[in-house]
Amino acid sequence: MDERTATVTIGGTEYEMLLTTRATKEIAGRYGGLEDLGEKLMKSENFEMALEEIVWLITLLCNQPILVHNLKNPEEKKPELTAEEVELLTSPFELAGYKNAIMEAMYRGTKRNVESETDTKNTQAG
Repeated sequence: MDERTATVTIGGTEYEMLLTTRATKEIAGRYGGLEDLGEKLMKSENFEMALEEIVWLITLLCNQPILVHNLKNPEEKKPELTAEEVELLTSPFELAGYKNAIMEAMYRGTKRNVESETDTKNTQAG
């Protein structure tokens, strides 16, 4: 598992969710930006968000690792997950639970690793 991914189980199969630049562009085109999507997912009335939108997002994020694999391994392509498969292999209750995995994948995809410098030239000696 990549440190940038989150995992969900759909129909007994484990899928990784990955936020790529490509997925970010698609999300921005659909929602206006990651911030807008994050607000929609974090609000308590989110179950009212159309199931179609949640299925779309799950399918998008689960397909990113598959697309990366297919790019790197053109001779061993894996089939992409379809929205129809997600709809048939999940329940609405499960979809609501996937919000945490979606948010985790998005957080990991946008996380910046910040390291402190050990250079003491800007510190005052006391």
